[in-house]
Amino acid sequence: MSNTEEQLEALHDIRKMMERSSRFLSLNGLSGVFVGLFALAGAAAAYLYLQTKHGNLPYFEYAKNEKGEMNMPFVTFFLIDALSVLVLSLFTSTYLTVKKARKAGEKVWTNSGKQLMYNMAIPLATGGMFCLIMVVQGYTGMVAPATLVFYGLALVNASKYTFEHIKYLGLVQISLGLLAAVFINHGLLFWALGFGLVHIIYGTIAYFTFEKK
Repeated sequence: MSNTEEQLEALHDIRKMMERSSRFLSLNGLSGVFVGLFALAGAAAAYLYLQTKHGNLPYFEYAKNEKGEMNMPFVTFFLIDALSVLVLSLFTSTYLTVKKARKAGEKVWTNSGKQLMYNMAIPLATGGMFCLIMVVQGYTGMVAPATLVFYGLALVNASKYTFEHIKYLGLVQISLGLLAAVFINHGLLFWALGFGLVHIIYGTIAYFTFEKK
């Protein structure tokens, strides 16, 4: 090996070390697949609930009863459904991420990991509170679009602390959220596409491209 090749290899190693110190690289592609599956299951449960309990009106019209009061059984079901998907997704993603980090001999709670969580938490927490306010105010039709938009913003905001391609996943989610706001009667479908199908496709590509070698 020539001196030039040795220097290039040393520079490559230094760059790799710097990247690992500034970016959180333990995200697991399979977690995206599982998140997508959980989201599709949640969307299917919501669809079956609507078909069983209600008619063919836009789903968000049932958030209030004939007296204009909040339909608590409807709202409670959707909150439980969404929270179930969220809890399962967080648990599975955390487990697979920790497992990947330990296998690679890396720490999970690094400075880059903290920055990643912090930059995701602000848009997600803001979006969650905004969606709850919309439910209380009766704008339930905009909840599905808002969740997609705020989630996409969280991914774009956090992408600089992990794999750069996370940004493109975020942009897709934002686009679907905006479309869902235009075609408001199909919000549940766009929710299933964004959180479900897009996650499965992204997770599969990420796993076989960056991890399955």
